[in-house]
Amino acid sequence: MSDETKAKVGRRDFLRKVGIGTVGAGAALATPLVGSAQADSENDGEKRKARYKESDHVKTYYRVNRYPA
Repeated sequence: MSDETKAKVGRRDFLRKVGIGTVGAGAALATPLVGSAQADSENDGEKRKARYKESDHVKTYYRVNRYPA
């Protein structure tokens, strides 16, 4: 019975150390991702304009998928 108790304590210690290691690794990875924010360079008119043009391949896609014209 004493062998079983030692094995359980060893596994628990291992899991605690692994848990602490993952928290440390997560903190190390998150630190470089923090940066300064930048403002948008577009004005309101540019934001509202169409982003694509109905070229031939777009029209073909609409026709094949039976979208109304």
